[in-house]
Amino acid sequence: MFEQAKDILAEYACIPEEDITLDSNLQTDLGLNSLDVINIVVEFEDAFDIEIDEPDIRSFATVGDLTDYLEHHAAMPAFA
Repeated sequence: MFEQAKDILAEYACIPEEDITLDSNLQTDLGLNSLDVINIVVEFEDAFDIEIDEPDIRSFATVGDLTDYLEHHAAMPAFA
């Protein structure tokens, strides 16, 4: 999940993936503002087929916060 999140964040924030860690702060380390975070959340919603509520979005300070949320809320892929 972290690798997928890192791919999306690196592309959106225009920074190298290797600069993104679980402890990276979305605003101070990745340079994202609140509108950027909303746009990234939309990307995650599409990529992981989930809906993220506004109060949950406000709780995302770090990449780890976002990754933890995705791990607990994203649908698990069905096994064939």
